[in-house]
Amino acid sequence: MGSKAGTSKRIVISGYYGFNNSGDEAVLKSILAALEEQAQAEGIAVEPVVLSADPALTTRLYGVQAVQRMKLGDIVRALRESDGLISGGGSLLQDATSAKSIPYYLAIVKIAQWLGKPSFIYAQGIGPVRRKLFYGMIRRAFRKCAYVSVRDQESAELLAAMGVARGRIDVVPDPVMGLPLPDGGADAEARVSVSGAESAEDDLPLPLVGVSVRYWNEDRSDLDRCAEALALLCKRSAVHLRFLPFHLPSDEEASRYVIDRIGQNGGPGLGVDGGGSRISICPPLQDPQAMLAEVSRCDLLIGMRLHSLIYAASQSVPLLGISYDPKIDHFLHRLNSVAVGTTAYLDPQATASEAARLLAHGAEWRRSQAAGIERLKQESQLPAKQIVRYLRLKKG
Repeated sequence: MGSKAGTSKRIVISGYYGFNNSGDEAVLKSILAALEEQAQAEGIAVEPVVLSADPALTTRLYGVQAVQRMKLGDIVRALRESDGLISGGGSLLQDATSAKSIPYYLAIVKIAQWLGKPSFIYAQGIGPVRRKLFYGMIRRAFRKCAYVSVRDQESAELLAAMGVARGRIDVVPDPVMGLPLPDGGADAEARVSVSGAESAEDDLPLPLVGVSVRYWNEDRSDLDRCAEALALLCKRSAVHLRFLPFHLPSDEEASRYVIDRIGQNGGPGLGVDGGGSRISICPPLQDPQAMLAEVSRCDLLIGMRLHSLIYAASQSVPLLGISYDPKIDHFLHRLNSVAVGTTAYLDPQATASEAARLLAHGAEWRRSQAAGIERLKQESQLPAKQIVRYLRLKKG
């Protein structure tokens, strides 16, 4: 990676990488692409070193050096030999899913700072942070960072409440807003239907509705209501439901759970007549741009995963978000939109009606969102621009 310029800068990148999560892999690929673009503009070369749960996979996918994210010796060595550390993007500093995330990611930042390396916070989503003991840890680490950017206003306000100077925080879009389609555009990989047979979508084109679901409620009530809404949509008009598992293997299992419930609600699949509608599930995809291409083919995206919604927005695909976390609401707010429902409450009838409306008026949605989406794409480059400029000007 990088240009043929004489100046080369080595940068370590820390995040949730190497876990087969398409959204986080898209974040990494977006950061790498933005760094490459900005490095060329500044006339330097950037050599990334990624901290990954699967270094071999990360190297194979992106052609960059990678080290095991849990091997302290390798991490220290990589940081010592670097010109700085990028922490981000994604929701790294939150304690909703685990109390271990914040200490881990802050420890990487602190090691870089102890070694005298500049640290950069790249478009992170901060919070929720329920344990106040973490406030001081975050404040002390961020005050020593060379650059801080977050992906929404709410994250900036939370950092300010922790004592980080608001004037030091850039609010920028999620990096994935700038992720391009792969070479060749939206060429789809092999379609796999629920029954295992090839889909006949090319013989009978139907409105394509992408669906991204995940496990959240223990009783699966959120997925049950989602299935009911999708079954109602199929009864209204013939559509092709295309399930898009973003985090493997759990999202694929959640998708098959919903598909089974759609059949029980009288929708297509499993031998139940859905009025000409179809269901298929996307095969496992490791390259985030391949999933981006899948999303770009959709006429509508209904998503629980944040990055399914970001993928859709970046490709001007009308979208409906189902919120399980404030980060969903924060992103939708940037599109002047709100979630169609939450994992706590989702009205199947209202959801099906709104989906049908967007399918009928997709062109109107795209026109209304065009300027805002283009602005988010342009602004997504700001962190890379600031970081590369800092590295270029840094002595030594």
